[in-house]
Amino acid sequence: MLSSYIASASGGEWILEWIEYVALAIEVLAVLIIVVTIFYAIIDYTIQGIKAHDIESRYQELKVRLGKALLLGLEILVAADIIRTVALEATLQSVLVLGLLVLIRTFLSWALVVEIEGRWPWQLPPQSD
Repeated sequence: MLSSYIASASGGEWILEWIEYVALAIEVLAVLIIVVTIFYAIIDYTIQGIKAHDIESRYQELKVRLGKALLLGLEILVAADIIRTVALEATLQSVLVLGLLVLIRTFLSWALVVEIEGRWPWQLPPQSD
């Protein structure tokens, strides 16, 4: 619907093409964030692991870094999907696919939060005395 409105406007095809490039750039940014953070975290873990003797705390720190990188990447990928669906492909099928992707990514985000923090996102963090 929005895409047909934009396409009918003066220069609309150029705008739709620009929106597609923006969505693609956001997806590339998400992948870069994930990949660069994973490489950095693993390299740091390896270097610090040679120096440190506390392997368990280093492993926990690596898990947290990797989880946060994945969470950030997933959130950015959802933003790109929303832009693409709303602006370019606003059909019932594309909205349903977007809903399914958001549902899957939300579940993955929750699973990562449980892995990182040891609690569900809606639970209060434990109070330290």
